[in-house]
Amino acid sequence: MKLGILVSEGPFTHQASDSAYLFTKAALEKGHEIVRVFFYHDGVYNSNKLSEPQSDDRNLVKLWSELGEEHNLDMVVCVAAAMRRGVKDELLAAGFHISGLGQLVEAGIVGDRLVTFGD
Repeated sequence: MKLGILVSEGPFTHQASDSAYLFTKAALEKGHEIVRVFFYHDGVYNSNKLSEPQSDDRNLVKLWSELGEEHNLDMVVCVAAAMRRGVKDELLAAGFHISGLGQLVEAGIVGDRLVTFGD
C-alpha cells in the first residue's frame, strides 16, 4: 500500500509526532511504500536541527532524519508554516526539504491513503 503521512504537531508538545514516526517506521518494516511525509503547522518543528532535547529524552528530529535517510523518504516541510515559525532552509536537519502545499495534495492523490497525525 502507498501511504502519505501528514504531521501537524511538534516533537515536544504532543504525542502526534511520536505516533507518526512509529507508524511510518512500522509501515516501512511491513513493506508499505511511504509516498511522502509532509510536515505542516507546528509539525515543521520536527525538521529543526537546532532542537536539543535533554540527554534522557528521545530526539525526534534525529530519529526522523535517520529514518528518512535509511529509506530515502521524501520529507517535505511546508514553506508557509515554516516561514511563520522561523524555520528556514539552513535550519533543516538532514533529509528534510521545504516545498509547498501542492506536495501534500500530490501525496493524497498518489497514495492509497493519507494518514494524518495531529489537529
